[in-house]
Order: sequence, then C-alpha cells, then structure tokens
Amino acid sequence: MKRILKISSLFLLFFALASQVQAQKFGYINSAEILANFPEVKQAEANLEALQKQLTKKGQGMVETLQKDYTAIQQKVERGELSPVQQEQEAKKLQEEQARIAKFEQDMVKQIQDKREELLKPIYEKVNQAIETVAKEGGYQFIFDKGVLLYFDEGMDVSAKVKAKLGM
Repeated sequence: MKRILKISSLFLLFFALASQVQAQKFGYINSAEILANFPEVKQAEANLEALQKQLTKKGQGMVETLQKDYTAIQQKVERGELSPVQQEQEAKKLQEEQARIAKFEQDMVKQIQDKREELLKPIYEKVNQAIETVAKEGGYQFIFDKGVLLYFDEGMDVSAKVKAKLGM
C-alpha cells in the first residue's frame, strides 16, 4: 500500500510539474529591427551625427592651428630668429597645445557617449515598457531577443505586437 501511495504521489508530482512547464509561454523579439524602424532612434542618430561633425570640425581646427604654429616656429628656427631658450619655450607651448588637443579628443568621445545615453535612454525605456505590456497581455513568462537565442519558433515572434504598442 505504501508503495502504491509513493508511486501515485510521484506520478501526481510529475504531472503537476509537466503541466506547469507546458503552461509557460515564451516569445522573442528582434530588437535590432524594432530600433532600426523607430523614428526617435533615427532622429537621435541624426542629432549624434551632427554633434560629432561639429566636435570633429572644432578638433580639426585645433590641429590645423597647431600645424601652422609648428611650421612658423620651424621657419623662425631655420632663419635663426629664435635663441635656444626661445626654442625650448616654443617647444613647450607646442607640447601643451598637443596635450590640450588630446584632452579635447577624450572629452569629445565622452560627450558623444553621454549624449547617446541621454537620447536613447527614454527610447529604450519606452521599448521595454511595450515589451512588458505585450508579455503581460499575451501571458508570456519569458521574451528573449532574437539575437541571443540558439533556436526559436518563428510563430513565437512578438515583434509585431511590440511595434503595435509603440504605434509603428
């Protein structure tokens, strides 16, 4: 009798676990496609490109000025217009300018990264909210990004539903 009870308990436990596994619903999205078609992302990328061009132009101007200064000093040295002490002072000024340009380049990269984060964060939050809403409405326990899966059933793609929530 105890043996039948154990077997039936195991059977009920197995059946309960199997039904829970079958009840789980999985979906996936193609986030790259969603973001590529999102109008706000295109606008953010255009803004970032404009900022990068502006900063690059400023950096190029700084480099051109440094090159002109270097050429002018080199010509003065060739004509013998600068004493060795003056040559050292001018070389020091050029090194300081090079350091300033290097710092500007580092600051430029950080400024672009910060601006990218500022512009894209609300977009990512909006997409994540749409994913969460689709998951709750569709009863999905898990939604994966297509690029991370090794296998997926095309019928489980919920990208269209997420796009619909975003009004795309």
